[in-house]
Amino acid sequence: MTFEPAVLVLEDGSRYLGQAYGARGQKIGEVVFATGMTGYQETITDPSYAGQIVVMTAPHIGNTGVNSEDPESSRIWVSGFVVRDASRVVSNFRAEESLDAQLAEQGIIGISGVDTRAITRRLRDAGSMRGGIFSGEAASLSTEEQLESITAAAEMAGQSLSSEVSTSEAYVVEAQGESIGRLAVLDLGVKTSTLNYLADRGFEVHVLPQTVTFDEMLAIEPVAVFYSNGPGDPSASDGHVALLTEVLKKGLPFFGICFGNQLLGRALGYGTYKLPFGHRGINQPVIDVQTLRTEITAHNHGFAVDAPVGEISQSPAGFGRVEVSHVNLNDNVVEGLRALDIPAFSVQYHPEAASGPHDANYLFDRFRDLVLETAKDAK
Repeated sequence: MTFEPAVLVLEDGSRYLGQAYGARGQKIGEVVFATGMTGYQETITDPSYAGQIVVMTAPHIGNTGVNSEDPESSRIWVSGFVVRDASRVVSNFRAEESLDAQLAEQGIIGISGVDTRAITRRLRDAGSMRGGIFSGEAASLSTEEQLESITAAAEMAGQSLSSEVSTSEAYVVEAQGESIGRLAVLDLGVKTSTLNYLADRGFEVHVLPQTVTFDEMLAIEPVAVFYSNGPGDPSASDGHVALLTEVLKKGLPFFGICFGNQLLGRALGYGTYKLPFGHRGINQPVIDVQTLRTEITAHNHGFAVDAPVGEISQSPAGFGRVEVSHVNLNDNVVEGLRALDIPAFSVQYHPEAASGPHDANYLFDRFRDLVLETAKDAK
């Protein structure tokens, strides 16, 4: 195997020398770390990672190759991929090709052979920051040229990225079993497993582009509305907040995941803010304040809702009482919201957990029950 040099450069000037992995060239993005010990294929195909260079903290990546069954979307979304020990051999009966080959095919620039623990410690101490991977001809650029290209790139704060990951055309995922009605899903970067879990609960899932209007949404006669996960800064999504405000005023049941949680927070009148280095991985402890049950959950978010923890507050936007329903046990960050006077709730993490623990899968049942209860009360 020929050694091809590559370097990961952070905007603070930190440099990590390694070997080219995947495609060659240069790519700039927000450098973040993910703590999952498995599920790298689900991670790289999660649209929420658009615009980000992902550092895997698990040392051995690529052992089981990749297949056509596990992706969470139609393509790889990470801007770049950083691993310590890239597997030289694929060893799994489900593998169809190597991770390295798929990264190269889709033009995803990576780097291997770097000390990912040192990179993670740097990001944990200084916070997520812009960075770049340089390989091939770009690896020979001067230190100054590489750093200049990084500092000239846009920061994640203030970016609206949903237009890059959302579907361009509406489509339907049929309900499994007896249908309980049509569900309007605003695709802000939705994952395949989320749609499957919703369909498993009897919803006829109508996946809508992020440009949909309220009238277009009502035209499908939905029994409820769902906002998906997705990349970007929630403070840059005023249109989606305005749409959700109309949904809440209409009294339609609502469930939001990840980005959807942040947008519900904004629609209810709360603010959002950027976390120092975010929560990414499949091992985050969260407590459900209603049941006092601790769940191990899958996360991928760099922003959070600014709402009071441990008390019931009044929605600043006039939607009644609101409770922070879930709290991260590591840092007390808001991980869920529950409106007490309207049929709406959300969680910051990913209850579909692909790949990851399924402790929070019950939330899809809770949503189904909310929709059926709201319909019953309306009669």
